Parts: sequence; structure tokens; C-alpha cells
Amino acid sequence: MTVAKAVVTGVVYRNPEKRFTSNNVPVSAFVLNIGEKEELLIRVLAKKNSLDEVVSSISKGSRVLVEGRLQTNNVKNENGVERKIYEIDANSIELMGSSSSTSSDFSDDIVKFADTEIGDELIGEDEIPF
Repeated sequence: MTVAKAVVTGVVYRNPEKRFTSNNVPVSAFVLNIGEKEELLIRVLAKKNSLDEVVSSISKGSRVLVEGRLQTNNVKNENGVERKIYEIDANSIELMGSSSSTSSDFSDDIVKFADTEIGDELIGEDEIPF
């Protein structure tokens, strides 16, 4: 269900990956943390070919701005428990920061996340709808 148009900024929590639908349409997806003090994870889906270049330059820890439609989705985990997740069907994605700056200029701003099972539990591979 589409909730509203959304514009969010955050730090990429999980590297993007590209998959293909049964009709061979490419769809890239990554997880974005938009929380400042606590993790607030949103899955970002990039279905437009025009977004391929920017998505391929994104990696874990990158700061991005995403504009698109906010959607909710009900999924069942392996135990059969149903829960609600949030997704943004992206219309545009922009890397924040200039490419002329060195990565050390932003090292104080980038939030580093330790690999934890909690993050993987929130939005797992089996929950990607394609």
C-alpha cells in the first residue's frame, strides 16, 4: 500500500544488490538507516534504469537522499510471524557530499555500523518481494 510521497536522507546500512523479476526487469535494492540516535531502517527499491549509475556508486556507509513513494508491506518471517516493513519506491537517489572532497573530510559524519544479526533480522533477504 502506498502511504505518501517521501524525501529522506540517511546512511546506507546494507550494500545495494541487483536482482531480476520473472520478466527479466532489473530491480536494485538497499537498506537505508534514516534514524539519528536509533536505527530506523527502510528498504529502498530502485526500479528505473536511470538510477542504475547512482546505485552502482553507493556502498555501505554512503550518505544519500532518496525521493519516492513510501509504501508498507506485510511479510512473514520463517516462524510464520507477520510484520510490517517500510519501503520507498525511489524516483530519484542522490549521493550527498561532493566528489571533489576526500573521504577523510567526511569521516566524522559517516556513521559506521557493526555487522549484527539484528539488522539482518529486521529486513532479511527472504523478504525482498522478487
